[in-house]
Amino acid sequence: MNSVTESPDTIVPQLEAAAERIQKAHKAAATVIFGQDTVIERTLITILSGGHALLIGVPGLAKTLLVETLGTVLGLDAKRIQFTPDLMPSDIIGAEVLEDTPGERRSFRFIKGPIFTQLLMADEINRASPKTQSALLQAMQEHHVTVAGQRHDVSSPFHVLATQNPLEQEGTYPLPEAQLDRFLLQIDVGYPDQDSERQMLHATTGTGSQAVATVLGAEDLIATQKLVRKMPVSDKVIDAILTLVRSARPGTGASEDTDRLVAWGPGPRASQAFSLAVRAKALIDGRLAPSVEDVIALAEPILKHRMALSFSARAEGHDLSQIIHELAAQLE
Repeated sequence: MNSVTESPDTIVPQLEAAAERIQKAHKAAATVIFGQDTVIERTLITILSGGHALLIGVPGLAKTLLVETLGTVLGLDAKRIQFTPDLMPSDIIGAEVLEDTPGERRSFRFIKGPIFTQLLMADEINRASPKTQSALLQAMQEHHVTVAGQRHDVSSPFHVLATQNPLEQEGTYPLPEAQLDRFLLQIDVGYPDQDSERQMLHATTGTGSQAVATVLGAEDLIATQKLVRKMPVSDKVIDAILTLVRSARPGTGASEDTDRLVAWGPGPRASQAFSLAVRAKALIDGRLAPSVEDVIALAEPILKHRMALSFSARAEGHDLSQIIHELAAQLE
């Protein structure tokens, strides 16, 4: 068991209270986002872990509404950037402008871009050029940007929820592996079931408007993120994480199938993502410690964007999700 700086008598009530607040936040978001409970849960896992998420799904599945709703529920300032081929880095991070005030010396003033927010939606991130995509990279990893040699810190907390359309790939620029690895989870957004879609029709095509209440605030969220890191993780769970991540890497001798089917696999950041995400999932579920089942449940969203099929695997029609499920099943 990993070390915990606080005694169980202190941390247990804190975890129970935090779990209750997060469950309220989940339920509040579900009153507006219909039929996407797994998507809401995984987005909350990402935010509680202090990370960023890549949302992949066809248009019209409420990805933008999800970000707006979570911004309200979590008490965060939320902004949206529509990525287009002509978007420039300065459109994201801001730029310095020359001010000419009568009677005073000319001076440069930095005008902040939309990246200076707490919850940023990067819509269709793969529509922009690699140069513009990379403008997010420093902020996502280091929580600051540098303009004209000057450091400017982004808000705290700071989370990027980027969307990517799996269809209509013309005019898109695939995200480089280094930037994909910055996303804690890849969240696949599917179609809602029939009952959820019926409920959505009644709720959104009438005269009433859906409104959600603020459940948390920025300070509460930061405190909860710190609490997630204090949650104990057993050696059994750590061993399961390491076994799964290492079995997904080709060339390690861990799996012959992996050596043949996988071109490149997850790095150590995947293990770090697991360590945080399983804690956050346990907290959302109202448990005091993560389990091996949490590792299995989060295998696909953590590993899928950190792996690539080999040429022979693609030629044989293999699916990356199925390979991950087979590797995770070995932990059972």
